Amino acid sequence: MRKVLIITYYWPPAGGVPVQRWVKMAKYFRDFGWEPVIYTVTDGEYPVLDETLAAGLPANIEVIRRPIREPYTLYKKLLGFKKGEKINAGFLHEKKKQGLMQQFAVWIRGNFFIPDARKFWIQPSIRFLTKYLESHPVEAIISTGPPHSMHLIANGVKQKTGLPWIADFRDPWTNIDYYQDLHLSAWADKQHHTLEKKVLTAATKVVTVSWDWAKDFNAINNGNTEVITNGFDADDFPQEIIPLFDGFVLNHIGMINKARNPEILWEAIKELCDENVSFHKDLQIRFTGKYDYSVAAYLEKYQLTSKVFFAGQITHQEATKAMMQSTVLLLLLNDTQDIMGRIPAKLFEYLAAKRPVLAIGNLQGDAAKIIHETGAGLVADFKDKQAIKNAVSTMYKQFKSGELKADTAGIAHYSRQNITKKYAELLSRITTKQ
Repeated sequence: MRKVLIITYYWPPAGGVPVQRWVKMAKYFRDFGWEPVIYTVTDGEYPVLDETLAAGLPANIEVIRRPIREPYTLYKKLLGFKKGEKINAGFLHEKKKQGLMQQFAVWIRGNFFIPDARKFWIQPSIRFLTKYLESHPVEAIISTGPPHSMHLIANGVKQKTGLPWIADFRDPWTNIDYYQDLHLSAWADKQHHTLEKKVLTAATKVVTVSWDWAKDFNAINNGNTEVITNGFDADDFPQEIIPLFDGFVLNHIGMINKARNPEILWEAIKELCDENVSFHKDLQIRFTGKYDYSVAAYLEKYQLTSKVFFAGQITHQEATKAMMQSTVLLLLLNDTQDIMGRIPAKLFEYLAAKRPVLAIGNLQGDAAKIIHETGAGLVADFKDKQAIKNAVSTMYKQFKSGELKADTAGIAHYSRQNITKKYAELLSRITTKQ
């Protein structure tokens, strides 16, 4: 087996989307001749925990855990967090609007913790890994971000060792949807862009998860970016037939923050309820995962509260089962600067669940491209209420006639095995060149 060092902040017991890409790569790398060595933190500040994600990993996989110093104790005190309370990702606020103290804390985060709050782990990790690799050699390094401090660790190790390095971007850096919400000074903005360019040009190869984001990166690093999307693991889905929930159930799986909470959708659904008594009777809207306070506010505004069920935070195993039980799976995209390349990782699991997808987003975006390519469902523009009403109405009519289904043709190349195979082939290419 050829060894590859994977530098990641997110690793079980962390839960949620950030951890899944590399847990699944690690699960299948050995099938393609690569032995993963994981470098991660001892006790990270994770917004979600899910021990079940480690279940499919090889029993003897090497995981190196090192302590990290993070400024979240002070951050929590500033915001009045209770003991044990988690900091949500993605600017999600469960209870109330962002107050002045929260805005100040975000300003501190964006302007003084560059590239992110894990910056204090960079130099200790470079020193440790440089020494460690002297007696535990590997053939390549992969860093995955955000947090982008992981890329700066990898860059430092590459400079010390000369090892080929892949910088894996699960999300953009300066083009990420919440970048403008960091309230950056001109100096801080310049620092972020400088570090981003440094990583993009120093890495042996850059990988990202969508075609539009790759285009943006290629403009900076002269075309040295490849696309390896996220995917689904068939092992995560029960093989037996799972009965559907009763009624016409629209289910959103995963976190939904304010930016991904489309008021126009709830307005369209309210109008359909008023126009069709049967639709109103059959309808249920489910939210599986954490949700922003604005979600409940909009549902109350459009008198839909009685039609809503909040399932709360559940394990990944439970979430995949809930996908299979749903009439329609909601994919909600936010109208932000990175929208064209935004492919929520859950889309691939939606495909594997084989339930119809209703996406609210950009008709020309990469997510829409995949939905159309696979025949997985319908896409409506997030500014077109009539198109949204038409899509929901079409799906409801098909549900009533027993004809509502998803086409699963062409989804096999999005399996985690095939995704990992592509990564293994890339590793072989960059190590052969050395």
